[in-house]
Amino acid sequence: TIRPVRRSYYDPSSAPGKGVVWEWENDSGSWTPYDMDVGITIQRAYEKQHPWVDLSAIGFCYVIDFATMGQINRQTQRKRRVRRRLDMVYPLVSGTLPKSQSWPASPGAAASPPVPACACPQCLLVMSVKATVSATGPGTATLQPRKAAPVPPAAPKAPAPAPGAKAPDGTATVRGSLKPLAAQGGRRQTASTPALSSAGPAASPPGAGTGKASRPGAGTLNRSHLQRLAIAQSRVLIASGVPTVPVKNLTGSSPVNPALAGITGILMSAAGLPVCLTRPPKLVLHPPPVSKSEIQSIPGISHTCRKTTKKQAKKGKTPEEVLKKYLQKVRHPPDEDCTICMERLAAPSGYKGPQPAAKPDLVGKLVKCGHVFHLHCLVAMYNNGNKDGSLQCPTCKTIYGVKTGTQPPGKMEYHIIPHALPGHPDCKTIRIIYNIPPGVQGPEHPNPGKSFTARGFPRHCYLPDSEKGRKVLKLLLVAWDRRLIFAIGTSSTTGESDTVIWNEIHHKTEFGSNLTGHGYPDINYLDNVLAELAAQGITEESLVQEKD
Repeated sequence: TIRPVRRSYYDPSSAPGKGVVWEWENDSGSWTPYDMDVGITIQRAYEKQHPWVDLSAIGFCYVIDFATMGQINRQTQRKRRVRRRLDMVYPLVSGTLPKSQSWPASPGAAASPPVPACACPQCLLVMSVKATVSATGPGTATLQPRKAAPVPPAAPKAPAPAPGAKAPDGTATVRGSLKPLAAQGGRRQTASTPALSSAGPAASPPGAGTGKASRPGAGTLNRSHLQRLAIAQSRVLIASGVPTVPVKNLTGSSPVNPALAGITGILMSAAGLPVCLTRPPKLVLHPPPVSKSEIQSIPGISHTCRKTTKKQAKKGKTPEEVLKKYLQKVRHPPDEDCTICMERLAAPSGYKGPQPAAKPDLVGKLVKCGHVFHLHCLVAMYNNGNKDGSLQCPTCKTIYGVKTGTQPPGKMEYHIIPHALPGHPDCKTIRIIYNIPPGVQGPEHPNPGKSFTARGFPRHCYLPDSEKGRKVLKLLLVAWDRRLIFAIGTSSTTGESDTVIWNEIHHKTEFGSNLTGHGYPDINYLDNVLAELAAQGITEESLVQEKD
């Protein structure tokens, strides 16, 4: 496949003509140079002593603050350091420019070099974009936000060389000067694009010094305009009946998603598949505003708010007395290991912690699941838990008694709002609002007496107001009363310790989208959350127990 290449020329007064390189600090602490057009824009604002420059005009959502020498992301507000350093200036180009380099002979003409025809989808898309740009004119979408003054045409002869410098010798001078530049790591992306430098305006080509004239055709497009043209081409493909595959996530604060989308598009184009470029959907966390008069209580469920109640085990019962109702004594232990201490069941327990009152050689079998353990090990495991009168088999997770958690005090609100969730157009929405304030950890928490944080509260969650959705809500109320919705631990998203986290019962926190996986449509969500509740010992039987 033959691809066209080009060589760009810059004014001697621009950043490459002066050897100025603008760089930003990446996550590893090293410095990465900006693209040439971005560096020229930053340098122009810096020389005019502007306090800052907004790069959105050339397709980037960053602001460069010269006072703090920082780059600020307009979407995430993340800040990076930037720096300005001096490097080797770009080499001089003397004499008239050859026609093969596509330099316009006059400000209104832009002759393009002949390019061998290629029938691959990628080339067809590029050529169609170029044709669109030629039809609309190169001045409609340029990298530079303002118009430059016209410059006289290039003189046929080169200017006199500076004292002590060798006289330039046309193309040979350019090639010889590129060698040291190619070795500069910070200039890899532009080492093959020499700048046009001159002692006077007579040797400058028309339009020199402006990105508008130095990049005719498709090169004058900024990122957003290229995306609009590509999307227009995709719509033509769709309208013509050509099968297309969408490549999403073209924009975003993270560079990973756009990069993956671009790679996917290239691979699909190479395979001869048309690529449909689309913009990613927007994140919709909350429903439209709802007035108090539109909020309704949920039929069959009393009240619209519930606070955490802390249930303790009945006093006076020892761990041995609690476990006795869940166990059967085993006189002849099987020839296998205790999965708690990993010692043989026929031998005494290997637990070396605080010794309970039970004898270390007693063995018991759980009545529901039939798994066998040392009684000594089961007592130690119970003492290390909530001591709430319940027990969970360490092998199969079968729950004995009523399992409770360590959720800190808080409030749970629930009501119906008059909006439908994606995938559930025929019913309204149940909105749940959890609110837990920060506080001090109790004896059942990881670090008793230490304060804990509560990030992101109040947290809004959503269920469809259907028969199954109301069933899930009733079971979530049981889980709330049993302190199983939240816990105190280390956040898997931020890494913060001693903070309130979700406790293995997933909730949907996106109302109108599903970009993070925590929204709708999700046809399996209600069944999945019922299974997660059952794993915590909360089933329809629990509703009867709560009434009792």
